[in-house]
Amino acid sequence: MKQTPNSRRLNERAREVIASLVIDEIADPRVDLVTITGAEVSPDRSIVAVYVSTDPERYSTAIAGLESAKGRLRSLLGHALGWRVSPELRFFIDESVDTGMRINEALKDVPPSLVGREDEADEALPGEQGV
Repeated sequence: MKQTPNSRRLNERAREVIASLVIDEIADPRVDLVTITGAEVSPDRSIVAVYVSTDPERYSTAIAGLESAKGRLRSLLGHALGWRVSPELRFFIDESVDTGMRINEALKDVPPSLVGREDEADEALPGEQGV
């Protein structure tokens, strides 16, 4: 779906409300330490794809907790946003945080022999060698 300023604003508002509801209204321990990283509202506002992040070993329990609270979240979300129809919620794991952490860890393990190579290549411009 093409992003417009209105759709971005709508997605961000839905994400904020859902995150607030998960913190304040859901007492299920399976959703503790779950972060709502994004939301994507369908053009007709009937479906909201909710992206969540947590520890990798807690993915299945977090999704199960959110699925069990789906009805309450859906009702509260529709009321909080003032929409005529409460949207269907679909939960997905956002693995981008985990991917970023893996990349960060991999970059920490770069051998020292590779660390200064780009600087050396920049200094030795073609045609200037041996001058």
